[in-house]
Amino acid sequence: MKKTLLQKCSRIVRIFVIIFLVVFVQSGSNTPEVKIENDNLNKTINLTAMALKVKEDIANDLYSAKDTFVGDLTGYGADCPLCSGKLACMPELDVLHGNVNYVDSTYGNVRIVASSRNLACGTIVRFNSARISDEPVVAIVLDRGVLGKALDLLTPSEEYAGKYVGRQEITYDVLRNGWGE
Repeated sequence: MKKTLLQKCSRIVRIFVIIFLVVFVQSGSNTPEVKIENDNLNKTINLTAMALKVKEDIANDLYSAKDTFVGDLTGYGADCPLCSGKLACMPELDVLHGNVNYVDSTYGNVRIVASSRNLACGTIVRFNSARISDEPVVAIVLDRGVLGKALDLLTPSEEYAGKYVGRQEITYDVLRNGWGE
């Protein structure tokens, strides 16, 4: 049986197509893979652990705000008409003789403020008021008698409170929630 010229050519073309496909597929598999480098020793990124670490760092920083509020700041003196000189959160501390500071074991010498029950006794707050100080004022909640998110700063007298504190809107940061934190 003699093969016709057309059959021979067809067979040669098929062989070239097969060779071409083998070479093409083989050359495509030699392409190097692109990989992302990760220099972490444990080769993982744990976002939950990272978030907990950031939260821990904030909790351990004494001057990081745990919360922020906007409220009115007013002043009051221990000599106010209805005041007894005793503080709601610390009745043994006598403030009738101009004692407007408290020495906290963590924050040192801080001012005394009254707040509503929204803030627990022993809460430390920080606020700015140009009328009172050029520096931020750090204070502790040791008294009650105001509503909402307002703060009432203890001053040496009612006269002093009216003259130097007045009523002003402030933004204040909570640095510690009560005695426990």
